[in-house]
Amino acid sequence: MKKPLLQLLILYLMFSCQEAPERNCKDFKNGAFSFTSVVEGDSLTTTFVRKDGIEIDYFRNQIDTSSVRWINDCEYILKQLNPKNKQEEKSIHIKILTTTDSSYTFEFNTVGDSKKLRGTAIKND
Repeated sequence: MKKPLLQLLILYLMFSCQEAPERNCKDFKNGAFSFTSVVEGDSLTTTFVRKDGIEIDYFRNQIDTSSVRWINDCEYILKQLNPKNKQEEKSIHIKILTTTDSSYTFEFNTVGDSKKLRGTAIKND
C-alpha cells in the first residue's frame, strides 16, 4: 500500500517542479502579425496590426478594426468597432499562453462561450 502512494508522491513532485512556459507578452502588445488557420480544409491567413488600443485585421480582402482592452499583460478583449451583424458584436477574449522571440501561442473564445480555440501568431516586424 505504501509503494503506490510513494510513486504518486514522486510523480507529483516531478511535475510540480517544472518551470512555467515563457511568456514575454509585453513584446507582443504592438506590431504586425499573421495567423493561419484551416477552415473546411482551406488554409487561410489573417494579418493584423495592433497599436495603442486598436487592432486592424486584413482577411479575404476585407479590413476590420477592433478596440483592444488589455486585462493584464497576457490577456485582452477585442471588440469590433463597426460590426455588421450580431455575431460581430460579440467580444473576443484572447489569452497568450506561451511566447518565443517571434511568435506567441494563444487561446481565444467569444466572451461568454466556453469553447476555446488555439492558434499561433507570428510577428512580422
